[in-house]
Amino acid sequence: MSVLARSVGNAFRNKVRTAAVVAVLAVAIGLALAMLVANQAVSAKVQELNASVGTVLTVNPAGGQGFEGGGEPLTTEQAATAAAVPNVSSVVGTTSLRLRNAAEAAAQTAAGAPTGPGGGQGGGPGGTSATTLTTSLTAAIDAGTLGNRNQAANGTTGATGTTTQPPRSLPITATGIGAEMDSTGKALTITDGSGLGDYTAESANALLGTTLAEKNGLSVGSTFTINDQTYTVAGLFDSGTTFGNNALYVTLPTAQNLAELPDELSSMIVTVDSLENVQSTKAALETALGTDKADVTQGQNLETAVSSLGSVRNISFIAFVAALGTAGLIILLIMVMLVRERRREIGVLKAIGAPNRTIGLQFVLEALVLVAMGSAVGAAIASFASGGIASALINTNTTTTATPTGPGAGLPGGGAGFPDGAGLPSGGPFGGASQLLTSVTASASPGVIAAGIAAVFGVAIIGALVPALLTARIRPIEVLRGE
Repeated sequence: MSVLARSVGNAFRNKVRTAAVVAVLAVAIGLALAMLVANQAVSAKVQELNASVGTVLTVNPAGGQGFEGGGEPLTTEQAATAAAVPNVSSVVGTTSLRLRNAAEAAAQTAAGAPTGPGGGQGGGPGGTSATTLTTSLTAAIDAGTLGNRNQAANGTTGATGTTTQPPRSLPITATGIGAEMDSTGKALTITDGSGLGDYTAESANALLGTTLAEKNGLSVGSTFTINDQTYTVAGLFDSGTTFGNNALYVTLPTAQNLAELPDELSSMIVTVDSLENVQSTKAALETALGTDKADVTQGQNLETAVSSLGSVRNISFIAFVAALGTAGLIILLIMVMLVRERRREIGVLKAIGAPNRTIGLQFVLEALVLVAMGSAVGAAIASFASGGIASALINTNTTTTATPTGPGAGLPGGGAGFPDGAGLPSGGPFGGASQLLTSVTASASPGVIAAGIAAVFGVAIIGALVPALLTARIRPIEVLRGE
């Protein structure tokens, strides 16, 4: 009988014990694999934060954010000044506009409704147009209770004298931007069609949010109007929220010309070359632009977010090592017990000339059979448990950071393109570090599982080989006399 066949047979010699050993190993291995998956997921999230969100600064007009506040608008000259600051890798300007459905705007005018910023139809401060911009598009979101309540508070609905004002729908946000990114500095997720090409040149193309396009029955190649000018849908994007998809993007010069403010910007998205240089670059930008002319902000408390994730990563790695060591200890104890039970068998093998390596290999292969079965069950456990374990670690070891306050707080640009952050959790997609932390997704990828199982097999080999070799060194006559 070959060594392999004998090892497999020995593994199932006592089926009840084998089942118990496999069950215990499955729990230990499953926990180790789940911790490894959680560690990899958190590490990937930290890398994502450092590479994208963590290096983004937003410059707003001093005293103004989005469509609220005061202050003087930013200019293209200030964008050039910001670009010259050390460690700044790119500066992208934005111009934000509010669009009203043309038919609705006409009805409001006929009813005597205000059309300026107070009426909610114009843009407002911060470099946005104070002129009513109309479009053939219909907003994809109904005002609902909150929208009607806000409009009533602003005097945009209800009765004026004896005239009843028709209710307003939510405005459509149009953002002119100088690169293929959203107003938070993240790359646009285009689901159909293509981008706008040169974002620094005027264009008759536009990108529409998926819900806005669906509401208006538009697709790539369809046309619509803004202020009686025709635009073609070049692509559709998905921002991840219904509110964010009730929007459209055009190139920066296009929006500036629509607003009749060719040199003004609503905000600037400044990308720093590394996370380590963010604070020094923020201070340099404030000095270069002047704190009385520009507010420089980060989207959220990233240092706290990354620090919290780092703690979770360390804890998950320590737990992985501990679970791996537990699995190795289980193998060691089981093999010590099996070796002691088979001292006579080892003596007979030694007596007939079996070398030490053959005896050691037999027990190692037997241990690997047990580990293989435990790993199969443990991998299944890890695939189901890793997400819950990662969430539990994050919820236990992180604290909610303070969410910025004020209109549009938490949104780069103060919600440029997302007035007041309405409709977005925690004041916007970057309203607090806690939202970033809980967005960690742990999935048991084949590569991570394979790496974990390889580590388990390595520990199992050591755990099985040590007692087998120690016993194999005994002379056969001593073993048989003891029996």
